[in-house]
Amino acid sequence: MSHQGERPATEDDWWNRLYDASAPDTGPAARAGDTLDDRFDSAADAVAADDAPEPREPYPAPDRAPDRVRPRAWWESHPADVSAPSPPAVSPSTTDRPAAPPRQRASWEPPRPAEQPAQVPLPPQESAGPPAASPPTPPARPQVGHIGDGPPTYDAEPTALPPAEPQGLDELVADTVLDGARYGTYTLRAVSSRGDSARYRGEPRRDALLTARFGTGDAALVLVAVASGARAAEGAHLAAADACRWIGGAVGRSHARLSEDIRAGRRGDLKSGLHRLTDRTFGKLRAGAAELGVQPEEYTAHLRCLLLSADPECRARVFFGVGGGGLFRLRDGAWQDIEPSVPERAAVTGDPVVGFGSPPAETPEGDRLTMDLGIATPPSPYIEAPPPPPAEPFRFRASVALPGDTLLLCSTGLAEPLRCEPALAEELAGRWTPAEPPGLAAFLADTQLRVKGYADDRTAVAIWEA
Repeated sequence: MSHQGERPATEDDWWNRLYDASAPDTGPAARAGDTLDDRFDSAADAVAADDAPEPREPYPAPDRAPDRVRPRAWWESHPADVSAPSPPAVSPSTTDRPAAPPRQRASWEPPRPAEQPAQVPLPPQESAGPPAASPPTPPARPQVGHIGDGPPTYDAEPTALPPAEPQGLDELVADTVLDGARYGTYTLRAVSSRGDSARYRGEPRRDALLTARFGTGDAALVLVAVASGARAAEGAHLAAADACRWIGGAVGRSHARLSEDIRAGRRGDLKSGLHRLTDRTFGKLRAGAAELGVQPEEYTAHLRCLLLSADPECRARVFFGVGGGGLFRLRDGAWQDIEPSVPERAAVTGDPVVGFGSPPAETPEGDRLTMDLGIATPPSPYIEAPPPPPAEPFRFRASVALPGDTLLLCSTGLAEPLRCEPALAEELAGRWTPAEPPGLAAFLADTQLRVKGYADDRTAVAIWEA
């Protein structure tokens, strides 16, 4: 706008005139302060009216006095404005024009932060709120410990796998087997684990474990069989597996009668019947040794079994077997060794009992009968070798369990340290005395408590009475 009140035809035309580089400059050719800001101030002064009052600057610049603030043009916007104001109305008459906008200087001001609402304190019960729940602590994993001044020589975990043959994969034995059940008033836990020395040398586990239930309902019969192959025998693990499988088959075929005898308490019938079934099992082992072309003592096993009724009203627990191992009872926090006693062989009188070292029977004509098949053979004209050592005696025990008892059947690998190391017996008694039986993982860790000098396989069957 000029001093004569003229305005350009359009806003763009006015802007072009103001900053047209081709228009002649009316000022001196070279003067101090002829900058873009000076030209801007000159244009703003031309727009403002000379006689317009200067209102109070609503947003004064912090570094300038209010009376020297330059007015904003209509195209300018304050940082706090939401939208630019409309341009002033243009009157066609120069004599009756409206008042010019107030003279102001444009200034930039940083945007003010939004005011935070006043914090109103909540009542104690609302401001405190529920305490933050801490993350649950994971349960401690069962650890395999040891008893004594120092750990055993071998590692606590498996090291080497046994060798395998492509045509004999069904003969492989897992390092550890674990099982459990609950029937009537008892809880069953069973485990068979490879010994430290066998793990180190890559030998198979010589112990075998069988858990089986025959029948249903209260008449069901639970069998747990533990077998240990002969030490240093090449097929020891196969003989142990055969012993468990054959005794399991024999008991399964007679389970109805056995279950009835156990529930009725017929101790004499049970002893004689189980004795016959055990003899048949070892007869098959001897036949297997003959097929393999090895001596009977190289293909045999120690066999120990438990028979348990599923009837909640029956608390009879029947043990039978042949060979070494252990049978213990934990009562009132103390261990009792209840292994059946075996009479001295010299004190045994009466007719020979099959399975107790009886020699082959002879006919009146002098012919001998084999123990298993009953086939008559003529006497040998040659001098015979010394007779084989007598077989292991048959062991039997039937007892009534009391509430709170813990019955433990185990192989030699656990029976020996339990008898010879009081610290191990004390530790297991402390762990198994509570009424609640351990879980499978905890039971495995308990039975693997290591003792220096005992590195054989360990197989254990424990029964907790409610």
